[in-house]
Amino acid sequence: MPQTPPFSAMFDSSGYNRNLYQSAEDSCGGLYYHDNNLLSGSLEALIQHLVPNVDYYPDNQIRKIAPKILQLLTEWTETFPYDFRDERMMRNLKDLAHRIASGEETYRKNVQQMIQCLIRKLAALSQYEEVLAKISSTSTDRLTVLKTKPQSIQRDIITVCSDPYTLAQQLTHIELERLNYIGPEEFVQAFVQKDPLDNDKSCYSERKKTRNLEAYVEWFNRLSYLVATEICMPVKKKHRARMIEYFIDVARECFNIGNFNSLMAIISGMNMSPVSRLKKTWAKVKTAKFDVLEHQMDPSSNFYNYRTALRGAAQRSLTAHSSREKIVIPFFSLLIKDIYFLNEGCANRLPNGHVNFEKFWELAKQVSEFMTWKQVECPFERDRKILQYLLTVSVFSEDALYLASYESEGPENHIEKDRWKSLRSSLLGRV
Repeated sequence: MPQTPPFSAMFDSSGYNRNLYQSAEDSCGGLYYHDNNLLSGSLEALIQHLVPNVDYYPDNQIRKIAPKILQLLTEWTETFPYDFRDERMMRNLKDLAHRIASGEETYRKNVQQMIQCLIRKLAALSQYEEVLAKISSTSTDRLTVLKTKPQSIQRDIITVCSDPYTLAQQLTHIELERLNYIGPEEFVQAFVQKDPLDNDKSCYSERKKTRNLEAYVEWFNRLSYLVATEICMPVKKKHRARMIEYFIDVARECFNIGNFNSLMAIISGMNMSPVSRLKKTWAKVKTAKFDVLEHQMDPSSNFYNYRTALRGAAQRSLTAHSSREKIVIPFFSLLIKDIYFLNEGCANRLPNGHVNFEKFWELAKQVSEFMTWKQVECPFERDRKILQYLLTVSVFSEDALYLASYESEGPENHIEKDRWKSLRSSLLGRV
């Protein structure tokens, strides 16, 4: 088959060559090269370059090319296993694998191993999605606690886990598990509603599957609301202050671990209006540590401080000698935002109509880095009781949070008073 240089080799150290119109000596059938590296080309020429023909893919030479096909299929099934949840894709894979396996015994064993590994991954994915569905269906309405106020028997996060470091470890367990099930193709399908290289051709719409990516974003929102719920629930001011200080310590431990997603979720929960309006409660809190954390995650200058910390964690991960030092869990919503704007802000084609390899190379770099981070095994011991609480305890909606906040510290103006009355009427059935 024609030899195409590795993708990373398509760009030299001087960056992307923006000379869009190469000389005739550098072109070959609509493909343009620089120093023997493929630089750009029309989509038609790229496809033609890869389409088998009698010169290098005759049926009677299947044994000769079988190792390369097997290598391609192995890398495909390992990197993009979710592609094969589609029954047509799986049938085609098995058909091609059968043709390869009909040759030497070595190929047969490798093909069998590849298929079995793929089936295990897809089975684990299905099991994981069933667990997610079960978790969401078992949540109960915590609003009933507001109606009865059984404070003497009410459980909170501190009674389940009094050590902030232990809670940060269990949050990291959840983060890494959910990251692990996000396939790289989900990033593509999250943004691409149409053929990325043809605005007139619709694709992906029928088979767009981003369930695991969406579930991870839902986890971030759940953790934020859980933090706000735990703070707004206690009747006594000193208990609310203690809860705030507890979550500040948890957030700091998440930062030290490299778990930036949980860190930001906790900060977001503490900055929700129902929490931030509790001025009497915050007056009892030592906020110096919280101020430091907020500075680290400050959104100004495009999250400059956070990005600096993330680069430091990524560098530590590269030279790590233990799983503990390898942990890098990015602020996921910002990662999605970066990929989205890179996808939307750069053209898929160059002015001459050629595919913009520089854009897709940058996209590949970001997703590849994420793929490295998500494969780290969590080194901390699991605590089933704590994990169960974090994943299944019910949390307040935004309206319920406001009501709990007003019940804890009364309305300060007419607008808050009117809203309090409305919420008491709609949520509690009280006037």
